[in-house]
Amino acid sequence: MDFALRSCSWHGHETYAPDEPELRDRLHVDTAVGQAWRCLRCGNFVPGAPPASGPADAAPEVPRGRLLRDRLIMRLLATERMFRALGLVLLAIGVFKLRSSKGRVEDAFENELPLIRPLARQLGWNIDDSKLVHHIEQAFSLSATTLTWIAVGLLVYAGLQVIEAVGLWMVKRWGEYFAVVATSLFLPLEIYELTEKITWLRAGLLLVNVAAVVWLIWSKRLFGVRGGGAAYHAEHSEESLMTVERAAVKQAS
Repeated sequence: MDFALRSCSWHGHETYAPDEPELRDRLHVDTAVGQAWRCLRCGNFVPGAPPASGPADAAPEVPRGRLLRDRLIMRLLATERMFRALGLVLLAIGVFKLRSSKGRVEDAFENELPLIRPLARQLGWNIDDSKLVHHIEQAFSLSATTLTWIAVGLLVYAGLQVIEAVGLWMVKRWGEYFAVVATSLFLPLEIYELTEKITWLRAGLLLVNVAAVVWLIWSKRLFGVRGGGAAYHAEHSEESLMTVERAAVKQAS
């Protein structure tokens, strides 16, 4: 997949007119329909005047190539974090509602459980040995204060997921660090849950989180890996089309 062309089809081309004559000549051509300028993202010449001009150093940093692919991966991770945060918020709302009307919910559960048991038998589900039912019954035995703290903890966790999602979506350096630290803190808990019972959901979430941590540390050169921040910023600069063209001008002269 050509990520540059896909991104340009979604957001439009990025053209820029540098003040330096040598760079202007490399990024500009005259055609039968008028002037055309080279897109800083996909590299194709686009008819029409560029929306901005100025010194080459002031040109927008437009991700291209592998950096553009990395941005897509980070935004997919950000989307997954936002869905996870939404689920946590809904779960916290459920806990708050259980706290405020625990007696009524418990009575309804006890009344409906015998009606569900025959259908569960036909489906091969033994309700009496179900951990889900057991956890629900345990929740009814918790005090209002305990339920409040559980709901608050879920909201705090959801808030961490939102901060992580925003940092990743905006492709910020702090967001990359925050994502690695926040995700790593909860890995022991996810591993412990797998020791209790292995499910596709738990295994999938753990795999996603481990892969995200390893990929972010390696690809974004976090914590000094592969040259650290200096190498990270140098790589971004080298991927810039303006930087490439500036280097070509220097070599030619």
